[in-house]
Amino acid sequence: MRILVNLPAGFFTRLELKPIFDRLHQMGQIRCTSYDTPEQIAEDLCWAQAVIMWSWPTLSEQMLDRAKDLQYLGQIDVDCPTAKAAMERGIAMSLSKGGWSPAVAELALGLMLSCLRKTSEYHIQMRSATETWVENFPTDIDGNERQLTGRSVGIVGLGRIGQRLAQLLQPFNITLHVTDPYVSDAVLKKYQAKRVSIDELCEMSEVLVLCAAENDGTRKVIDEDQIQRLRKQAVFINVARSALVDYHALAKRLEQGDVIAALDVFDEEPLSKDHVLRNLPNTYLTPHRGGGLVESLNRCVGWLVDDLQALQRKERRLHAMDQSMLIALGG
Repeated sequence: MRILVNLPAGFFTRLELKPIFDRLHQMGQIRCTSYDTPEQIAEDLCWAQAVIMWSWPTLSEQMLDRAKDLQYLGQIDVDCPTAKAAMERGIAMSLSKGGWSPAVAELALGLMLSCLRKTSEYHIQMRSATETWVENFPTDIDGNERQLTGRSVGIVGLGRIGQRLAQLLQPFNITLHVTDPYVSDAVLKKYQAKRVSIDELCEMSEVLVLCAAENDGTRKVIDEDQIQRLRKQAVFINVARSALVDYHALAKRLEQGDVIAALDVFDEEPLSKDHVLRNLPNTYLTPHRGGGLVESLNRCVGWLVDDLQALQRKERRLHAMDQSMLIALGG
């Protein structure tokens, strides 16, 4: 089989990924490229019988029509037009973006605990020798420092990330509410979650986490109105996409000092040095690190190779795309 692997150059030099590429070399003839544009990839696409790639360059209908030998398209992420075009042409398609989910969910849990227990704040104080020690216990306990156990937690988007986070939260005996128009009642029951509107979610959640994908239905799902509905001392966490939130309105609410935020994604990345969010003491920032672990790379690429091997063996692909998945892509 002729296999085109189009990924950023760093994928080909990570020693941790070598076993995956060794597997590929046993499956056929490999071309490794790092093309960014349709013009660059066009010739090799026509050569390939299978392609493994991220989400770019976008493969148009015309390009797929010319790729007459293409049998398999495995992508880490994909846009709706490419997915539709591939499936309409009978090309077996697999998607592995769920490989990021375990790491993203773990970061969300870590941020919850850090914000509630103020561990990052205490770390900074200890480093600069500005900490305050408890001297008149229990009078000088900070009432805003709280445990996660027993809290009311809200999740926007109970997909792969949201479900993994819900699983991680089970030992904390939380009350879980969810906003997600597509999640089934069976999944909600599995995690003992209750479906509520976005307004209700903002009003009742002591901890609110955004885990949804970006699409037409989720852009600015948290707008100025919802931000004002956040209860006092709520912890607001975004490990999804910045497009889900009106960040200007969020910054204004954070400036009031009565909510806490932990943000891993931003409208501008890298974040400008003078950005208002950098100067808010109730805002915890991480530089878009949610899924970026070696384990995530192994899952995202490895799953696509697994599915290609399954296709060759005429076995079931565990990460196959179907028409029902197009909704989450905005289609």
